[in-house]
Amino acid sequence: MAIPRQEALNLRIFPTTAQVNERDHLVLGGCDAVELAARFGTPLYVFDEATLRGQCRAFKAEFGQRYPEVSVHYACKATITVGLAQIFKEEGLGLDVVSLGEFAIARAAGYTPEGIVFHGNNKGPEELRQAMAWGIGRIALDNFHEIGLVEGIAVELGRRQPVLLRVSPNVDPHTHEKTTTGVLDSKFGIPITTGQAAEAVRQLKDSPHLELTGLHCHLGSPIFELEPYEAAIEVIFAFAAEMGRRHGLRMLEFSPGGGMAVQYVGPSPAPPISEYARVICAAVRREAARQGLPLPRLVLEPGRAIVGQAGVALYTVGASKEIDTPQLQRKYVALDGGMADNIRPAIYGSRYEAAAASHMTSGALEKVTLAGKYCESGDILVKDIELPRLAPGDLVAIPASGAYCIAMSSNYNAALKPAIVLVRDGQARLLRRRETFEDLLRCEVV
Repeated sequence: MAIPRQEALNLRIFPTTAQVNERDHLVLGGCDAVELAARFGTPLYVFDEATLRGQCRAFKAEFGQRYPEVSVHYACKATITVGLAQIFKEEGLGLDVVSLGEFAIARAAGYTPEGIVFHGNNKGPEELRQAMAWGIGRIALDNFHEIGLVEGIAVELGRRQPVLLRVSPNVDPHTHEKTTTGVLDSKFGIPITTGQAAEAVRQLKDSPHLELTGLHCHLGSPIFELEPYEAAIEVIFAFAAEMGRRHGLRMLEFSPGGGMAVQYVGPSPAPPISEYARVICAAVRREAARQGLPLPRLVLEPGRAIVGQAGVALYTVGASKEIDTPQLQRKYVALDGGMADNIRPAIYGSRYEAAAASHMTSGALEKVTLAGKYCESGDILVKDIELPRLAPGDLVAIPASGAYCIAMSSNYNAALKPAIVLVRDGQARLLRRRETFEDLLRCEVV
């Protein structure tokens, strides 16, 4: 079937298996989106297994062919369920976790502690104690308070804990200010430019209970430019060389974090994984040679770049409102979800594409604003997009919804969190059922 330009553009942002069938319905992983919505209800988050596995394999292959020793750890904060974690385990990925809840999911999926890195800027004593008692592979230390906590717990447990030091290289990745993490004015990481990172290295090298295996940084997300990675690697390798001379640091591991982008809208393509791999691996090799350092093990932490394109949100159309004045012409089309399941447009101004999943190519185009159902004027999912005319009961799909939508979802307005399904070869299975009112009331004390 010939797909008009606008819809073809949308399909390129959808999972790799996306098609339009003879009924003019969107198809994901061989499953008709209209049938998925009828079976599981909406809002519904659909993850395509082929796209997930393809991204995992691309990261391992593209970096692995350019660098001698690479580990890929999926950043759970982007989106995690037990079923997703099982896929990542099968594909040979480690995990980056930031809470005991993410630990619990990792353990339920069969992960062993050696393959997990514990991140976060304010890890509590009980969180650290449980992680270390379990035998966590690495703790990424984010501040001096954590250095003291981890050292004290290591003494209690009678173990020597491997740690990474998260440093701030003061490099701007040119992304949204609320997702920029590698600059000086950030809650994350110990700054290099102030001399604090050097003092942290000294303390760690003097500790008999902590094993400093390497350095970590994370610049932010999503990063569409490649130069910030090069700049950060240059700063950190110069710092590592200086710390080697002053304190005997051997940087056995280095992590540039994650932050790799995905394409959300047509005019903003993201670099392919191969480009991130080419630039990062070349920069590490170059700076290691310049500073006379051996090549460290490279630890990557992609999250969005693994799950972003793989996920699609499905919504049912409800009410509409038209405004037609000399000053303003706009048509609002309300969906049965919104900021409770995807708060990114409200807090980051994030932009998305959309498609009429129940009639992908038929019907006259009209410009609409897709609004959510929650009691906030800012509950807008997509503003001013041209779509085939929508009527109550039609199905709308928003692609590139795999990252930070479900992970940041809430029960605002006492909404029930949506179901999540995995599709593959025409089969769909629940990864997480839709919440019930019983779930919502379970923690209430009456």
